[in-house]
Amino acid sequence: MTSKKPADCETKEDVRVEIDRIDQALIALFAERHRYVTRMAQIKTDPHEAYDPVRIEAVIGRVRSRAEGLDLDEDQAELIWRTLIDWNVNYEKGIIVARRRAE
Repeated sequence: MTSKKPADCETKEDVRVEIDRIDQALIALFAERHRYVTRMAQIKTDPHEAYDPVRIEAVIGRVRSRAEGLDLDEDQAELIWRTLIDWNVNYEKGIIVARRRAE
């Protein structure tokens, strides 16, 4: 599928097609990222390991810096990543707890 630059979109439908294309790529990337989160949960042995504030703040710092470099609102990017990280922490904890109960 060929993509158009934002300035080349002449109709709302043109813009929607591009947003749908990007959404498809994003969901594939989130699915790939989720597989790594799942693997991390398999490697960790204690549910408290799921929450690593030093690592989280380092990730948020990089996200904010990258967002700024791409002319994206850093606060919006941070909110998205904090939501993703919070979900991942709870997901990891659940996997670790369930595995420990089964042992």
